[in-house]
Amino acid sequence: MKTVLVLWIILLASSQCTKSNPTDVIPAKISGVHFTPTRTPVLLGKVDLSLYQLKIECDEVKKEVFLNKVTLNFTPDSHPDCIASLSVVKTGTENPLFGSSQNPGLRTTISGSENMSNGTNIISINFNLKSNTLLTKSFEVQDAELTFSDNQTIKVVPESKFVYRPTVLLRAAGQDQVNTYRIPGLATTNQGTLIAVYDIRYINSGDLQGDIDVGMSRSTDGGQSWEPMKKIMDMGQWGGKPNNENGIGDPCVLVDKATNIIWVAALWGHGKPGKSVWGNSGQGLTPEETGQFVLVKSDDDGQTWSEPINITNQVKRPEWYLFFQGPGNGITLLDGTLVFPAQFKDAYQIPNSTLIYSKDHGKTWVAGTSAKTQTTEAQIVQLTDGSLMLNMRDDRNRKDKGLANGRAVAITTDLGKTWIAHPSSNSALPESNCMASLISATLEINGRMRQVLFFSNPNSKTDRSRMTLKASLDEGLTWPEKYQVELNLADSYGYSCLTMVNENTVGILFEGTRDLYFQKIPVKEILKKH
Repeated sequence: MKTVLVLWIILLASSQCTKSNPTDVIPAKISGVHFTPTRTPVLLGKVDLSLYQLKIECDEVKKEVFLNKVTLNFTPDSHPDCIASLSVVKTGTENPLFGSSQNPGLRTTISGSENMSNGTNIISINFNLKSNTLLTKSFEVQDAELTFSDNQTIKVVPESKFVYRPTVLLRAAGQDQVNTYRIPGLATTNQGTLIAVYDIRYINSGDLQGDIDVGMSRSTDGGQSWEPMKKIMDMGQWGGKPNNENGIGDPCVLVDKATNIIWVAALWGHGKPGKSVWGNSGQGLTPEETGQFVLVKSDDDGQTWSEPINITNQVKRPEWYLFFQGPGNGITLLDGTLVFPAQFKDAYQIPNSTLIYSKDHGKTWVAGTSAKTQTTEAQIVQLTDGSLMLNMRDDRNRKDKGLANGRAVAITTDLGKTWIAHPSSNSALPESNCMASLISATLEINGRMRQVLFFSNPNSKTDRSRMTLKASLDEGLTWPEKYQVELNLADSYGYSCLTMVNENTVGILFEGTRDLYFQKIPVKEILKKH
């Protein structure tokens, strides 16, 4: 909603006049003020982040009008103590700095003197966060008060609500001489360690086939800090082919809750230079014929990792053109069964979503059947009755932007042998056709334990913008708007992965453009209206 305020500022005649009369009064008109949040992550370590913009429209200014004060009122639940400084800057001027404040509070006034010219005056409010600020802190400006040279004040509220959260830039484009970091996976170990996995795309941002390895970052303090990246899956020059013909990526991470072993699954492509694995993998089982389903594991909380374990022969049918994991994360069922989401191109090259499971803690694996055709990347949770819910990227949504647009959702009670459509399928969760994340948690809400589903994706039918975290208290039937938190308005590559950092906090690793961001959101903020 645009906030348009009209204020006539009456400017008195020049102070050099000995007396005033009605003909000395010159009218100046402020015809509109627009207050807009940028709605982007607040990256720790970045300086002078422009988080709000004021547009002050002035008409008929025949005599100088000055902006003298900008007062920011933060919402009562904000934590301005995480802000080191903020400044007010008018763009397009020789001396743009209007004023600044160090260590602001819930109500912060910045004084200065800035002449308002005819037309649009653009003023940016820039923020610097403290380097050691906790990721669970956040802030939001409730309104701004603008005081002009005749001591009259306009109060204006932001055109949209947005809570700013400290964000770790986990991997940045160009870091360690890597062009692009993509395809996030995230899990929490039994020791509380966070394991993040992702594609290391050395040369460009393109998908497999290419020079791509799987990287891993590890945090032992809930994501506040991260150890240096380790490369945990690298097929090198297998078979005498160069690195760019042995790419491996699209990782999915799973923690075995019974054994503490961490598993990471990835797709390995061999040969076929310059061709995509998705479009050029063939029938058969060998690396020369088809993409390979490969695992690595760690039994020391992610500090060291095994050599690659190829399970293609266990899970792929020879007549299928491709079989591999759904990127993101897998789960351990209540009975100890390990489950990865998966996808395949069948004998007719039609894409399908499914799962694979292991009853013996990863020694052997079994594939399910198709949950739905024309679906690909999926995530899985176990519901309270023991059934499994598969939430799938649906290729129909590339064209369908109407009422039938939405994530495909299916249920199985027999580990993927048979499936039925969930009532929310293709209706409750809009998508532009992109990977998404789904996790389950049992949490205490109003004094009793309840299952909560958390979901994240770009909340748009048309593009990969508005990265949003959502919650459902009815096992995915509905995702009320009051339980939704927008994290990033900007267009991005759009993939994300969720984990419960602890019982009070959701962690999310999501893509920017060639970058990976990590944030933490307290559960009470997501469910604050419950």
